[in-house]
Amino acid sequence: MSGLIQRTAQSIDSTWQSIWHESSRVEKVVVAVVLLATGLAIPVIPIVWIARIVAN
Repeated sequence: MSGLIQRTAQSIDSTWQSIWHESSRVEKVVVAVVLLATGLAIPVIPIVWIARIVAN
């Protein structure tokens, strides 16, 4: 079970990095605005932080 959690965390981490680190500033602003407008920023940001901790 812990292996599944770690693989899931690594997948979330790599997806987040590919989206966030390879994007221009305008794309980052658009993503941030969409997350805030839809209310997804509240659950998404802590999930990504936890996934990064577990992945590393």
